[in-house]
Amino acid sequence: MQSSGEYMQNLKQWLRDTADSPLEEMSDFFTKRLHDYEEHMSVWEESYQVFAESLPSGCQKILDLGCGTGLELDKIWQKNPDIEVTGVDLCANMLDKLLEKHHDKSLTIICQDYFQYDLGYDKWDAVISFESLHHFLPERKKGLYRNIYCSLKERGVFILGDYIACCNEEEELLRTVYLNKRKQSATSDNCYVHFDIPMTLAHEKDLLQDAGFVIEKVLDGKATIMIASKGD
Repeated sequence: MQSSGEYMQNLKQWLRDTADSPLEEMSDFFTKRLHDYEEHMSVWEESYQVFAESLPSGCQKILDLGCGTGLELDKIWQKNPDIEVTGVDLCANMLDKLLEKHHDKSLTIICQDYFQYDLGYDKWDAVISFESLHHFLPERKKGLYRNIYCSLKERGVFILGDYIACCNEEEELLRTVYLNKRKQSATSDNCYVHFDIPMTLAHEKDLLQDAGFVIEKVLDGKATIMIASKGD
């Protein structure tokens, strides 16, 4: 396993090597890679399983933010094929793939920006998101987390599986590069792009707790999985 020093050295080299690479709009990025997306994401296989097992028994109605082709849902439905799912994603092609795989399930797909989607109130047993929210700044996530909190039923849970920065240096470096790239390309504020800007675990927990959540458990693996409850 790499030390944090080695990891940061490799990250900085990668950023130098890709310094001239333009930002790609989020939906376009995933549409171009749809043919090998699931193979590429197979590295998270173990994390998808852990993620599914983290869903409390008795959950019947869940909302998946950034559901993509539903790799986490593959595992969830293996465990409980009767769960009702609403999946929200920007990429219509990925949602088509999800529907193709799971046309026999209780599935509603929404092609929309999940920051703009009306999550409802006291509606979901669980809200889940896997490897999606690390593309967004904390200022944007703050409001979403509060909306998620309000959308959950009493004692509902938010399960977040994501890329977490190893240290403050990684978080600050990637955010700086991201903001500079947006400025250089004159990318509008309402255009979502594919670039990783993960937060440290401490900062991610702070955002969730500020929204009212109680952090029940943190599971470390290839992806960090956080189980946050609405509580009483």
